[in-house]
Amino acid sequence: MRTLLLRNWFGNVRSLSSPQIICRHFSNETKNFYDLVVIGGGIVGVASAREILLRFPKLKVAVVEKESKLATHQTGHNSGVIHAGLYYKPGSLKAKLCVKGLKLIYDYLDKNNIPYKKCGKLVVATRKDELETLQNLYSRSLENGVPDVRLIDGKEISAIEPHCLGLKAVHSPHTGIVDWALVTNYFAKEFQQLGGEILLNFNVTKFSESSSPGYPVSITSKDGKQISTKYGLACAGLQSDIIARLSGGAKFPAIIPFRGEYLLLKHEFEHLVNGNIYPVPNPNLPFLGVHFTPRLDGSIWLGPNAVLAFKKEGYRWTDFDLNEFTSIVTNPGFIKLALKYPAFGLKEFYKSCNLNYQVQDLKQYIPNLERNWVEKGPSGVRAQALSVEGELIEDFFFETGNQYPGEFILHCRNAPSPGATSSMAIAEMITDKLNNLFHLSNLNN
Repeated sequence: MRTLLLRNWFGNVRSLSSPQIICRHFSNETKNFYDLVVIGGGIVGVASAREILLRFPKLKVAVVEKESKLATHQTGHNSGVIHAGLYYKPGSLKAKLCVKGLKLIYDYLDKNNIPYKKCGKLVVATRKDELETLQNLYSRSLENGVPDVRLIDGKEISAIEPHCLGLKAVHSPHTGIVDWALVTNYFAKEFQQLGGEILLNFNVTKFSESSSPGYPVSITSKDGKQISTKYGLACAGLQSDIIARLSGGAKFPAIIPFRGEYLLLKHEFEHLVNGNIYPVPNPNLPFLGVHFTPRLDGSIWLGPNAVLAFKKEGYRWTDFDLNEFTSIVTNPGFIKLALKYPAFGLKEFYKSCNLNYQVQDLKQYIPNLERNWVEKGPSGVRAQALSVEGELIEDFFFETGNQYPGEFILHCRNAPSPGATSSMAIAEMITDKLNNLFHLSNLNN
């Protein structure tokens, strides 16, 4: 059972335990038949499973997850930010789902007494050549309907973040922080209370034709476990392209893993940062850049950089898999991306090796920051979807195959940030898609 320690912002230190998740004991002697199986125990998969049973309570639904616990990878390794929808192209799914998801998730957190903090966010321009991009970002956030967003001057920046210097900033007061793995476990507990089943240590390696009438898809795990289902939903994150291809899906978009490495402010310097401090994004580069992110335990994460991981789940430099690495670096989309941004890629690798260089980036926003005030912190891996042309797939991407067994499975092949913030809104959209494709309402009668 996971325990979250909360200090600083919530008074005295106290702990909040995750709700107990019960994995059903798997047996090949029992009838492992389902109306729908969700592949992937991250926040999008579990939120969708919960929403499916809220909408269609008579269905028999299972979540299968290859790890020994839920939310192990992207959900459990991200910065914990509740995004408000500043960056995303107006009219895109990301923009619509983020703003809707923001309200849904805050309502859910309040209803279930899950701790969070609306610490706010500043996107800070430190140079005159960033002001036009900042203005465009502000206009975009207004068009997206981001609540209570403002464009503020340097004096107001100092009032919100006394140690931060900037010319102007976009202020989003409703940006917050939360533990997304904890939220996922709350979703999972509710899913179980609705009758859903969770099968852990179930690493899907094969989809095939089932011999059981009415259950056309057989799903086999790496260790030979087998279940049958009428329909499937794959929300497999870093493994989403592999899972899609197992059921006859297209080779692209491909998932390329980028590791983000954070620094930590030492405890005695955590007072330097109150909320999220972000740079103005460079429209010519694919990532947001380093930023300051508070956590619920009071720690302050600095970063991340963005370096190529040597395997899909490569959280350290030493995590290496020859087959995965070869597949990544020979991918035509990745080759084109690397050729497009060679200087950026080299700079990120250099940051990983030289903390002084990363601190210099951060000093643009908090000038009195010193190298000996920081230490190495955690890392996460981002599942970056790429087209064959090497273009970043920025929006949500869904696919259903047109041949057996893919025709019975909906794949969420890309759920980028703000996927966690948007998870409840994504779950509603996915459930609508599943009902339109597979007529779940008829199964629910």
